[in-house]
Amino acid sequence: MPRSAGTYRTSPEGPASGENVRAFVPVPLPPADPPLALDDRLSALHTEALTALGKLGVAAAMVRSAPWFLYGFVRKEAVISSEIEGTQATLQDVVTFEATKKAERPDDVREVCNYVNALAFARKEIASARGLPVSTRLLCEAHKRLMRGARGADQMPGAIRRSQNWIGGTRPGNARFVPPPPESVPGLMAQLEKWIHSDDRLPPLVKAGLAHVQFETIHPFLDGNGRIGRLLITLLLEHWGLLERPMLYLSLALKQRQQRYYELLTAVRAGGDWEGWTAFYLECVRAAADDGVRVAEKLFGLTAKDRARLIAHDSVTVPAVRLLELLPANPVVTLPLATKLLGVSKPTVIKAIRALEEAGILKETSGKRRDRVYAYQKYLDVLTSE
Repeated sequence: MPRSAGTYRTSPEGPASGENVRAFVPVPLPPADPPLALDDRLSALHTEALTALGKLGVAAAMVRSAPWFLYGFVRKEAVISSEIEGTQATLQDVVTFEATKKAERPDDVREVCNYVNALAFARKEIASARGLPVSTRLLCEAHKRLMRGARGADQMPGAIRRSQNWIGGTRPGNARFVPPPPESVPGLMAQLEKWIHSDDRLPPLVKAGLAHVQFETIHPFLDGNGRIGRLLITLLLEHWGLLERPMLYLSLALKQRQQRYYELLTAVRAGGDWEGWTAFYLECVRAAADDGVRVAEKLFGLTAKDRARLIAHDSVTVPAVRLLELLPANPVVTLPLATKLLGVSKPTVIKAIRALEEAGILKETSGKRRDRVYAYQKYLDVLTSE
């Protein structure tokens, strides 16, 4: 028997339109009547997903330096999460912009970089004893950073909406889905926040998936809800100790199953099918974690092989080896950037870059005689292979 996931509230769209708007108001979490039950299938999926997350954590510990490993994974998630919302920036675009401050798609690149900044801010807050916990206020602060200087910057960055929004269609009256009316949003977000910090007995990994759907259903911002909703999963996994670092690029699994993702969000709202959503979500977590492990192993193998190749090369220098160690966190470099990173003279850096080129590690990508740009292309290719 389907459970109720919410009610519809009907109100006039506006005096000029003459249409009524049916806005959906979800019931508070957790699912009830009946409660969400982890049957044998869901329990097995949950165990598989947790095991995959554990392996991903081990893979992160394999590398010589966790920060450079984190660099690529966070940016991959930022790129894909933004792609779901329509941006065209690639990982190569983003890392090139970070090295050169130049971009062919500046608006799209800015949105991705904003996502990276929003995540970094939110992680720092929840890790600090004096910082903000996972809360509406934290998500508002992250949203402010997400929308800064980007498209949608005029859509009340960092503030809960005070007007009706909708998904699909040209107006609320013909939309595919209409989230709760604005006067209901603060209360609904307060309920979600209270539930997140409650002693609910559902497993934390499952709770993160439920919180994502509830957030997407409330749709508390005028723009950027999808990215903040996916970022919420990342924050909750870290908050509940399921991952020490945001290594899971779940957006890739969701993007690859995008139509099914939207169908299941609708099924929750229409008939309370939280079990169907939870099974799908856990499968996505497992797939994303397994993919992360494969990528981590490839990156570990690539960097180890390239280090051995460089050390054996006739033109190897100590600065060249040092630069190689820095490349995973700076996969695109210029001469000025490399000079800053190494803290040595320009001629010394030129020799280091030349050695890395000759060893087949760095590749010149600008085609220019001056202001040249070099990429650790094989590293980027591993990250972007899907």
